[in-house]
Amino acid sequence: MEILISIISFLILIILVIFPVVLFKKLNRSKFKFLSYLVLGIIITVTITLIMSWWSYKSTEILLSHYGYNFDAMSKDGRYLNVSMENIQNVKSLEISRNGIGWPAKVMIIYPFYFVYLLLVYLVMNLIRKDK
Repeated sequence: MEILISIISFLILIILVIFPVVLFKKLNRSKFKFLSYLVLGIIITVTITLIMSWWSYKSTEILLSHYGYNFDAMSKDGRYLNVSMENIQNVKSLEISRNGIGWPAKVMIIYPFYFVYLLLVYLVMNLIRKDK
C-alpha cells in the first residue's frame, strides 16, 4: 500500500515539474504567448497543486486505516487498539504528520514558490529558443 501511495505522489510531482515545459511548447505559436502561458499555467498548476496537497492528506488517512487506526476512538489507547505492535511507530509518525495545518493552507504556502518556478521555466525556455 505504501508503495502505491508513493508512486502516485511521485507521479503528481513529476507532472508539476514537467507541465510548464509542455505548456510552453504547446503555446509556441500563440499570439499572446506569455499571457496565455501565465493564465493557463496558473489555472492548471493551482489545480494540480490542490490535488497533490489533498492526496498527501488523503494518503495519510488511507495508510492509517490500512494499519488499523481507529479514527473515532476517544483515547489514544482506543485509536491504537487494532494496530499491530510492529506498525505502532509508523502509525504514530503518520498521526503526527496528519496534525498541523490543513491541506488548503499548505497550498497557499507552497504555491507562491511554485509560481516562481513557472516563471523561471518560461524565461529559460525563451532563452533556449532564442539561442537556436
